[in-house]
Amino acid sequence: MNTLVCCTAAFAAVTACIPASSAPKAKPVNIVLVFIDDMGYGDLGCYGATGYKTPNLDRMASQGVRFTNFVSAQAVCSASRAGIMTGCYPNRVGISGALMPDSKIGLNPDEETIAEVLKQQDYRTMAIGKWHLGHLKEFLPLQQGFDEYFGLPYSNDMWPVNFDGKPASKENNSRKMGYPPLPLIEGNEKVREIYTLDDQAELTTLYTERAVRFINDHKKEPFFLYMAHSMCHIPLAVSGKFKGKSEQGLFGDVIMEIDWSVGEVMKSLEANGLTRNTLIVFTSDNGPWLNFGNHAGSAGGLREGKGASFEGGQREPCIMKWPGHIPEGTICNKLASTIDLLPTFAEITKSNLPKEKIDGVNILPLMLGNTEANPRETFLYYYRKNSLEGIRKGNWKLVFAHPGRTYQGFEPGRDGFPGKADENFSYEEGLYDLRRDPGEQYNVKAFYPEVVAELKKLADAAREDLGDDLTSNPGKNRREPGRIKN
Repeated sequence: MNTLVCCTAAFAAVTACIPASSAPKAKPVNIVLVFIDDMGYGDLGCYGATGYKTPNLDRMASQGVRFTNFVSAQAVCSASRAGIMTGCYPNRVGISGALMPDSKIGLNPDEETIAEVLKQQDYRTMAIGKWHLGHLKEFLPLQQGFDEYFGLPYSNDMWPVNFDGKPASKENNSRKMGYPPLPLIEGNEKVREIYTLDDQAELTTLYTERAVRFINDHKKEPFFLYMAHSMCHIPLAVSGKFKGKSEQGLFGDVIMEIDWSVGEVMKSLEANGLTRNTLIVFTSDNGPWLNFGNHAGSAGGLREGKGASFEGGQREPCIMKWPGHIPEGTICNKLASTIDLLPTFAEITKSNLPKEKIDGVNILPLMLGNTEANPRETFLYYYRKNSLEGIRKGNWKLVFAHPGRTYQGFEPGRDGFPGKADENFSYEEGLYDLRRDPGEQYNVKAFYPEVVAELKKLADAAREDLGDDLTSNPGKNRREPGRIKN
């Protein structure tokens, strides 16, 4: 016993004499960010989905944290992606809506993306899947801090269709929409053209195989993998592995294949001994495109969907897993957003934040289970070109009078064809208590004038900074997108 005590004391004394610089350094954490297209708040099993199973993502939630108040930067494709890449409200960096294939603008190469922030620490970076931040070479991922890229430069519905609305074949390409076939890009070059739904049915598998190869190739160095699936954006397409496997038809099949894809990525991490040293984040760009009916997802009881600044358009599923850091099986009800990922990744990797102003905040304390932390108190709901349609502080959300999209009162479409929606419905100003009324059904503006006044004061400050088309305020601190001069 005395010998053991003496030896232990001697070891401690020797250890104390070792210079701090000689101590082994912790390995840099790998980061995998999976970004889904048009997935609603209610589209995973752990968020209440029925008719299909998502075992890999449900297991990921049980091994990490599931967020219940996680909002996207904006309720539409390009704007949302600009937000997640830059840590900014999209209108700050000059991006709004969904960029078309003939667009002459893109994310300004002067903006610093997540990839560029992590390159400070010598991370290997790859983007896979849908980019949608400019399709011209000047704006593609390799010009935005990524070492490798494989995917589509924009949405999978921006392709030729016949006059009956069905996809055009290579032999009968009437190009009703005026767009060429979808270009599958490797690096900066087109390697294949996507003409048919059968072609699109390969995308999820192709993206997954490319992600696994990237992990295998770079297992000995820190890496950032941005995996932006084209699904579950319409037109839906699924491989033979999952076709007809769900009770919810094609949409359920597609979600099951996305779940499989995440499972394959996690298997690759495990096989390479990287599980405990990798942070995985799974979320979506905006809510479900509800007028596509049985080819659309579920907002999980929230109001409206894609293209609307109500919760159904912007509140997303979000799951994070980081063994040894994120407590298993936790739920975070605090407000957080996709624009918070960049500063959080910067904190984790000890990287410098971008030189220009960003709007995201570090949510690492929430991830680590600090129930007292509240890094994000407010959030701005912008839509259209630059309209401030709502503002949230805590559980209070003030929606300003604005013209906007509504799906209510219209029969949804079926089997890939859209139903109608009112794009200019006149919404009245309303105050909602999201703790008791997440569906935003009960306007309590008349009962809480002091809350309305406080939120309006915060909104005025936001308008001075970022502008607001609804009040004709240009804003003082907005930056220009990248533009092609000729």
